[in-house]
Amino acid sequence: MLPDLDSLALFVRAAEMRNLTRAAEASFITVPAASRRLSLLEHQFKAQLFERHSRGLELTPAGEQLMLLAREVIATVNHMRAEMANYTQGSRSVLRIHGNTSAMTQFLPADVASFQQAHPDVRIVLEECWSEDAIKRVRGGEIELGVIVEGADVSGLHVQPYRGDQLAAVVREDDAVPTDGLTFADLLDRDLIGLEGTSTLTRLLADQAALMMRAMVLRVQVRSFEAVCRAVEARLGVGVLPMTAARSFAPAMQLKVLPLQDEWAMRRMSLVTRTEPAPGSPLGQLVAHLAGCARS
Repeated sequence: MLPDLDSLALFVRAAEMRNLTRAAEASFITVPAASRRLSLLEHQFKAQLFERHSRGLELTPAGEQLMLLAREVIATVNHMRAEMANYTQGSRSVLRIHGNTSAMTQFLPADVASFQQAHPDVRIVLEECWSEDAIKRVRGGEIELGVIVEGADVSGLHVQPYRGDQLAAVVREDDAVPTDGLTFADLLDRDLIGLEGTSTLTRLLADQAALMMRAMVLRVQVRSFEAVCRAVEARLGVGVLPMTAARSFAPAMQLKVLPLQDEWAMRRMSLVTRTEPAPGSPLGQLVAHLAGCARS
């Protein structure tokens, strides 16, 4: 017999609270009923899960291991419920999109929203991630569409052009950096603030510094564009971000956003799917819509 989810949930509560009475109350059952459920779990697994003391419950080594596994099972079931809830509002299909940070900060949400308004029967699940992660999930079939920035390996996938962005230096308003003809080389003698090393943008900057045989000193590494701007505001260095995204933060933080004049600073983005989507399918309609937004 397999353990039921309610018993596993009770076990987790008892382990976290270290008290059977409080766990029973949280589970809306009586203490004797809770005790029987835990005893049945021990019988099913043929292992003692708790040491019972006057001061409460203590997990045995077997209980510690079950605790880890039970949390995973419960999390998976909750995820299952959330996924199935996507279909309860009359949606004929669910499309999962993972977009790189630059696209998510600038234009992808608005482009997706306009599609959603025109296609209310298609439910969109939108998430931010690095480009490489989006590609990996497209290959694995976890998501239907990835929005990525150039520079990642997309071999074997269907790729369609989307939008582009212009990289720019982000500095304080009182910074004396030249405002005309600014290039990345002009910043390499300064402390830089960037995204974590796995991001496509940070790797691009490191590659360009290497081509110039210059060192790139990343004094601060963070996970968001806003955090880069906050660090610049705090005088920790200068940042390099997509221009439109940086300009959304600049006024409140008294920052200047200066476009870089390097050719590579104009980046292209792509829509990536496992195969070319059928034109009339929900995914095909979404890809066509996003490509149309980019053209217009």
